[in-house]
Amino acid sequence: MANALAPRQAAKLAAQVRQHLVALAAQAMDSVLGLVQERLSNLMNEAAPSREMQTRRDAWMAYQRFKDRWSKGTVQAWQNALLPESRPAPLLSASALELLGTEVVENKIIASRLALDLMEKSALEVNSLRKRLKFLGGEQELSVRDIVHPEVLLLAVVQQWEACGLSRDSWQLVSAVVQRHFNEHLQKAYAVCNAELVAQGVMPVIDFSPKANPVAPDQASPAPPAPASGSAAASQRRAEDRPAGPRQPGLSQLPGYGGHAPAAARGGDRRGGRGQGLLEQVGRLLGGFFHPGAAPVSHVAPSAPLMTALAQQPLVSNQLQASPGTSQVVLIERVVQELRQQSSVLKGQAQTDNEKAIIELVALMFQAILQEDRIPTGVRVWFARLQMPVLRIALAEPDFFSKLNHPARQLIDHMGSCVLGFDASGISSAALELEIKRVVQVIEQYPDTGERVYQKVYEEFKAFLKQHLTEKPATQKVVGVAQQLEQKETLTIQYTIELRDQLKDMPVRDEIREFLYKVWAEAMAVSAVRQGAQHEETLLLKKTATDLIWAASAKPNRTDRARVIANLPELLQCLRTGMTLMAVNRSAQDAHIKIISDTLADAFMSKTQAIADEQITALADRLAHLEDYISDDDVEELPLDSQTIEDLLGIDASELDVVTGAGSTDSVAMLEWVRELALGAWFTLDHNGHVNQVQYVWRSPLGHLHLFASTVGRSYLFQSGRLATYLQQGLIVPQEDEPLTTRATREALGKIEANPERLLA
Repeated sequence: MANALAPRQAAKLAAQVRQHLVALAAQAMDSVLGLVQERLSNLMNEAAPSREMQTRRDAWMAYQRFKDRWSKGTVQAWQNALLPESRPAPLLSASALELLGTEVVENKIIASRLALDLMEKSALEVNSLRKRLKFLGGEQELSVRDIVHPEVLLLAVVQQWEACGLSRDSWQLVSAVVQRHFNEHLQKAYAVCNAELVAQGVMPVIDFSPKANPVAPDQASPAPPAPASGSAAASQRRAEDRPAGPRQPGLSQLPGYGGHAPAAARGGDRRGGRGQGLLEQVGRLLGGFFHPGAAPVSHVAPSAPLMTALAQQPLVSNQLQASPGTSQVVLIERVVQELRQQSSVLKGQAQTDNEKAIIELVALMFQAILQEDRIPTGVRVWFARLQMPVLRIALAEPDFFSKLNHPARQLIDHMGSCVLGFDASGISSAALELEIKRVVQVIEQYPDTGERVYQKVYEEFKAFLKQHLTEKPATQKVVGVAQQLEQKETLTIQYTIELRDQLKDMPVRDEIREFLYKVWAEAMAVSAVRQGAQHEETLLLKKTATDLIWAASAKPNRTDRARVIANLPELLQCLRTGMTLMAVNRSAQDAHIKIISDTLADAFMSKTQAIADEQITALADRLAHLEDYISDDDVEELPLDSQTIEDLLGIDASELDVVTGAGSTDSVAMLEWVRELALGAWFTLDHNGHVNQVQYVWRSPLGHLHLFASTVGRSYLFQSGRLATYLQQGLIVPQEDEPLTTRATREALGKIEANPERLLA
């Protein structure tokens, strides 16, 4: 029937299907509102540091105001996308893309991530609908703005979130809920639209099998690539094999080349000094290598022919990953050969010696990464896909060769640290490899956005690790208890400090002060952690503190004394409830109650100054919102031990070692190192005479506790000071002494120093 459709009928049918897709998406949009509301409400009742609780409160309040605007704006954006384009969209140049605002790029990256996740589950339905609509359109390519594309649908959801007045921070709180919901509903929507077209006879059967490629290389044998441009590849190999001739001196003799990192750098900051010194060598090499005796040249924009050639380079073949019967060694060799051939082509298009040097340096860096056999083969192939995007960055942004903290370097280094030393037989890498694949695909999708796309996906990768590394039920339980301990102890200390500050100018008896500082501050903290800072039970305990202060002050008039007598039973019951919450036994409770009762009785006879009602009211208000005034910084070491953990777990915690003892170092540098440790990195731990390979899997929200998991099932919980001591004494040692890209750069420079001719070959 489809073949018989006139063009006008086909266009009408395609428009109806697109309208139906938008209508189904609008239903999903309507139903997601309640799920987001539920998510934000649940977060309000969960314990969290004060700053995060404030963010959650702000998000909840803003959502009440703007949720309808978000829904209507999204649906309207979808409806607008159905309107015919008035003229063909112009192709964007690299310079035009650079004018995009950061928020525009970030929205596209977020939408791309949502779309990729949807495609993981619904690729067949999505691609089938695209193919059928393309058929109805006379086999013309679909517009990039076509509503059928998941990224177009989901971009509107993300853009309208901020456009209606909601914040990016609040999006992070609900994105997982939104993603799950749209994955489910859009998959059904695409299926319904496909069924509608099939019922009309439009392509009932779709063949997605790849077409035969008559020039594809024989996958069964790793034949070397054909030489490009005559004998360019052969010349390249000869240049690599023969020693440097008299035509060009060794790098150590060239102006601007500094050899190895200076001793000061090696003896200073062991984590960054050598790496920064190495980058300084690269900068001097690229700046002065071709201009002996001259000052380093300033960076210039890469030439247009080179960037055009770079944009046209094909991706590292996906078929390489799935070749049956191919050994890992052969697979990686094919990837290396493919990338080497691409680099040769690009050097042929380079307009300056400096561009050739950058191409060669980046190629050698990735060659070193690909030859790192401790990285799983599948991950190395995805790393290989990053060579061309990184080359684009290296050509366009000089910061790549001058900053260790360039986002592209940080991303590759962090992903590498998670897989180097990885025991594939002991721990599943499927989820991690899938995330690395997603990261690479997003970068490939936005080649002209500079370092911003790397920064964005790096933040997303770190967020992924926070969840992925603690997915095991046993780890989740330990993390949950440790986090509650940190929050409780931190709040107790801070509540005590705040109470001391608020009561310093009030005529409060010493017995009441001591009870508030040593007992009641902890009771409020326990309730805040378990129930939430604004839960009614927590607010009641805070009110009890002010009631006790007022009741224990002088009562010169009969009305106040009558009020104390009337409220006393309820006050004492609240005090017992708070002490029961913190597991104070009955006899200890009785002792506290007796001291308080005696103090209250004495207050009846006191002729001292009474506390003004205004002071009590101000204190009550302050205590009710105490979390808004306290800081998460500079908290003392927490009183933590194995028994406390085991009591709170309620189970045998024999697989958890709490590494106790005060830290013996006050070194600011060592504590800073602790704060900079990357989640997912691997270490060798020497604890109580046992040496284990461990991975850094969790850092507490306030940064005071750190959890490491071993490959044999044991976990180790450190406080910051103790961990700094272990690092200083070499009891816990990073498996990698320097980041992956730094080591790769060092190897690349070594090859260049041995054979400088290769830079221009």
